[in-house]
Amino acid sequence: MKDSYTNRHTPTEIRVKKLEKTLEVDFDDGNSFSLPAELLRVESPSAEVQGHGPGQKTLVAGRRHVGIMDVEQVGNYAVRLKFDDLHDTGIFSWETLYDYGTRKEELWGNYVTALAAQGLSRDP
Repeated sequence: MKDSYTNRHTPTEIRVKKLEKTLEVDFDDGNSFSLPAELLRVESPSAEVQGHGPGQKTLVAGRRHVGIMDVEQVGNYAVRLKFDDLHDTGIFSWETLYDYGTRKEELWGNYVTALAAQGLSRDP
């Protein structure tokens, strides 16, 4: 049994698909997710996007064409994604990537709805 200080989900493989602008992650429980770079960028767990507390999240527009330039492992628990818009401060834990994978449609729907509500676009 794993304790609360370890990851419940551990990736077995992480692949950047540059042409498709996706991050593919396979997990040890058999689940695999293909996460669009745009979604990862606008949901970045960085303070720049999420803020420092509840209700401080920033809506990031104009990232339809964003890609992932590099993936850097952070310890045994996360990766730092370097996006081609030069954002690189978000550290994506294994649990965050798993969560985003399981809730991809919900997150995407919320993002598109929020953009529309503020008159913003996915386009640069």
